[in-house]
Amino acid sequence: MHLHTPPSRSVWRGLARIASFAVTLFFSAPSGSAAAAPHARPAERGDERGDERGEARQAGGSDEAAAPEKAAAARRGESRQRRDARKARIQGKASWYGRGFQGKATASGEPFDRQALTAAHPDLPFGTSVRVTNRRNGRSIVVRINDRGPFSGERIIDLSEGAARKLDMLRSGVAQVVVEVLPRG
Repeated sequence: MHLHTPPSRSVWRGLARIASFAVTLFFSAPSGSAAAAPHARPAERGDERGDERGEARQAGGSDEAAAPEKAAAARRGESRQRRDARKARIQGKASWYGRGFQGKATASGEPFDRQALTAAHPDLPFGTSVRVTNRRNGRSIVVRINDRGPFSGERIIDLSEGAARKLDMLRSGVAQVVVEVLPRG
């Protein structure tokens, strides 16, 4: 009989980080929007005057300016959380991986190329492009998510060796970065 072993502490930390990220996305306002939350009063949304748009939104009406975007997202089967995830901006630590994984299959199924501008992220969809900026030196690159990870410490993204070289973080191994999810297209 095989007894179930409880998840390790790092697994619980990872789950807590993902849950925290999801809550942040759910409650954050889309950039450039006056709507902090659909249930907020007009003053909380930066809508002090209580103009028609704010009153219509508060009364359960739809915002005509957002209707086309919502309709297009609904046609694509995209949820509110997924739309918000596309606008995400996350700060944290990045690490890199390379030689030992060259040619091995990534979580997306494609072979790992250590010189390609790719990255591993715990939950962004494969094929998502993100801009990664090294906070120490301001260097910035765009990478494509094609793997899962990182699975150690407090890191938010694992970069390929080629991406790490462009950000000038090969020697340090870890760097403070800003990760911005870019819109598809």
